[in-house]
Amino acid sequence: MAPLVLAMLFFKFLKKGGLSSFVGNTIFLYTTNKLLITWTTGDSLKTSLKLFDTKVQGHADKLFWRIEMKDVLKPGETAVVDVETVYTLQLIPHPASITQKDKQLVLYNGNHYFYSPYPVKEQSTIVNLGTRNVESYTKLKPSSQSENIITYGSYEDVPPFSVDKMSVHYENNAPFLTITNLERVIEVSHWGNIAVEETIDLKHSGATLKGPFSRYEYQRETQSGLSSVRSFKTILPAAAADIYYRDEIGNISTSNMKILSDSVELDLRPRFPLFGGWKTHYVIGYNVPSYEYLFNRGDDYLLKMRFLDHVFDDMIVDEVTTKIILPEGSQNMQLTTPYPIEHLPNSLHFTYLDIKGRPVIILRKKNLVENHIQDFQLQYNFPRILMLQEPFLIVAAFYLLFVFVIVYVRLDFSITKDEVGESRMRVAGYCEKVLAHQDKRALTYTYYNEQLGKLKSSKDINAFLTSVKNINHEYKRETAHIADLLVKLKADAPDLAEKVSELQKADKHLKELYTQHQSLYVDKLVPGKIARQAFVDTENQFNKKKEECVEKINTLVKSLQ
Repeated sequence: MAPLVLAMLFFKFLKKGGLSSFVGNTIFLYTTNKLLITWTTGDSLKTSLKLFDTKVQGHADKLFWRIEMKDVLKPGETAVVDVETVYTLQLIPHPASITQKDKQLVLYNGNHYFYSPYPVKEQSTIVNLGTRNVESYTKLKPSSQSENIITYGSYEDVPPFSVDKMSVHYENNAPFLTITNLERVIEVSHWGNIAVEETIDLKHSGATLKGPFSRYEYQRETQSGLSSVRSFKTILPAAAADIYYRDEIGNISTSNMKILSDSVELDLRPRFPLFGGWKTHYVIGYNVPSYEYLFNRGDDYLLKMRFLDHVFDDMIVDEVTTKIILPEGSQNMQLTTPYPIEHLPNSLHFTYLDIKGRPVIILRKKNLVENHIQDFQLQYNFPRILMLQEPFLIVAAFYLLFVFVIVYVRLDFSITKDEVGESRMRVAGYCEKVLAHQDKRALTYTYYNEQLGKLKSSKDINAFLTSVKNINHEYKRETAHIADLLVKLKADAPDLAEKVSELQKADKHLKELYTQHQSLYVDKLVPGKIARQAFVDTENQFNKKKEECVEKINTLVKSLQ
């Protein structure tokens, strides 16, 4: 079959009162598509009319529509009915293949007459080509051409079901794009967002390219590749955000976005120009706020969105599959569509934090055009208590993770014992304890100095001896703890044990210095048995020796850290 091309024909016919072909307020009409029927009264107000498919006796192989007019047409009255239909598979590239520099010619075959089950008193057919470059056209008299318009008729007293082949061969370099397959996925979230993603297979349905393609000539010569498609515009909703455009390779950066007052316009430029027979595949996606399309009353929800959205002007879609993914737990779905659509079996979609899966309503329809951009309505029930399911699962997951980590770090999964590692850990523990007891023992010397200062001023020997007795008790206890740890260290770390032993000796020497210092105060200073200058000289000697001893102790402590 020849490539698919969009052709729009407008038929306006006048039926005058008195024609016996009318039955009450009903008109029978033949066409290939059910699109738009309007009724025009004398005050030029248009009203959409209802129409239903029907059959005409003797013509069972053809599709007829029965139009219910607004009012009964009485004898002598006049009414105007506008019928707009969109046809596909009507324009045939002729020749079927052209070179890069050739212009594209197409052939349209139709009927000179308006195919109708009624006798027509008078009719005319006007063909608007959009170009004055016409190769040839059939000439059923009377006919004429003026610029880009060919007029046939008027013809009078045309019998019912009249057919006379009309053929027009003319130049047409318009983008002959066909969407061979479109998968539209609408994922609804009750957390305020609706994600839309469209996977599109696009084909140039015009005359196929004959011979090689030269990008050099294509970029240099303006007349090269007139029928090719460099880019096209897609219209998205005004609230669309987070838009992406990519293919199998990745993100396609050769696109531009323009935010308008009532829409978002995308200028999509494929990675390569499309010539006849060439194809491309891409994915476009975006997010829209749910409050514009999702309405609810309690647990009852209504989703109102387009079954098919705009891809490019005058588009043709061979097949559309629309998948509507509802939140997990949705039930009692009821679908209302603006035209007949095939409803495929529902399925489930699993994503993060899903347990039973999200219900998916799958719809499919073939042979669509821009006029099919209409809204469907999907009613369903969703218990709002299920909104807490995902937060609860997240909390539970983190809780289990923390419990697992707590248990894991306390388990020993080694097959054999690590004697070296365990010994190292024991030694480290012993050293920490030695340092802790050493700090406490060093604190007793601070208390000792405080009591010496009080004795020097108060001369109260009894109070001093009582305080010193408590300090010595604390000192002996800490020294005993360090001695016990020294015994344990000798088994695991002899080198560290030797340092601790040196620490004990140095501290013992410091303790002796403090004892001698105490005797200086108790035996000589308080009783007044020593001169002041002699006391000062002796005390300075003690302080110097104590500082040297404390410095040595601090050096040993640092070596144990």
